[in-house]
Amino acid sequence: MTQHRRPHILVTGAAGALAQQVITQLRDHCDLVAVDFREQVYLGDDIPSYCIDFNKRVFEDLFRRYEFDGVIHLGRIMSSQLTRMRRYNANVLGTQKLLDLSLKYGIKRVVVLSTYHVYGAVAYNPALIDESAPLKSAGLSSDLIDSVELENLANIYLWRYPELNISILRPCNIVGPGVRNAMSTLLASERAPVLAGFSPMMQFIHIDDMADAIVLAYKKPVRGVFNVAPQDWVAYQHALKLCHCKSLPIPSVPPILPSMILRTLKLRSFPSYLMAFFKYPVVIDGRAFASEFGFNPKRQLKDIFRFYMDNKKPV
Repeated sequence: MTQHRRPHILVTGAAGALAQQVITQLRDHCDLVAVDFREQVYLGDDIPSYCIDFNKRVFEDLFRRYEFDGVIHLGRIMSSQLTRMRRYNANVLGTQKLLDLSLKYGIKRVVVLSTYHVYGAVAYNPALIDESAPLKSAGLSSDLIDSVELENLANIYLWRYPELNISILRPCNIVGPGVRNAMSTLLASERAPVLAGFSPMMQFIHIDDMADAIVLAYKKPVRGVFNVAPQDWVAYQHALKLCHCKSLPIPSVPPILPSMILRTLKLRSFPSYLMAFFKYPVVIDGRAFASEFGFNPKRQLKDIFRFYMDNKKPV
């Protein structure tokens, strides 16, 4: 009697909370291998875990050894992490190596995590940004160039190699337990900076819902680029208020002033390269993903804000 072979899946970014949520959802039905560029994490005896540089030859050994059927690439290094050159090596060159190996070893499904930051924050953004909008971020901040290049690279492979079945996901702000990005840190703080006179609309997606979205995307091999966001948004300063976080107004003019003040106060959770996102709204349209994959976020904004209201220490 032939034994059914469980799908073999490579999950990158294993040190992050989101990847670990995805692994939790898939581990009962798939054979997983976890890797991370930054550190090795223990995820149980049944899941091999590696700290590995994608650009090293040893990375290819994993593809030979485990015969992957699919790749879930969540290992994007955020702009607040590492130096610009190391981020470029990990995000762009590392992703290129990952996609080359996926092609070489006949991977049939690839999901790539991007970010809504690639759209850029400018005053003339449309009210609701769909997936066809240009990626303006690289022209606005050099710290977001690697994010845009990662996207462009994945797009090239998406259309040039349809056999990889690549889906690129552009989520809004991912927040919730264990998330360590800038927005989560701000919501969890007692006092957060705001640009005086500005309170742009923002979207938030709970980490559990984002993990659901990634698993749904992996299970349905539909190629394309998809925004992932609830059809709900709230003004930044109101979100802080609902988290019981006091606003710390920062003058926005002249343009150099907010960066100088924040650098003096050592507020890394309000980085200068994201300053425009605290000034102009970047609201993305997640209806295409919801329709294609049957995605419906289960956690409402009030659930998200209640978590930060009850957990005021940085996560």
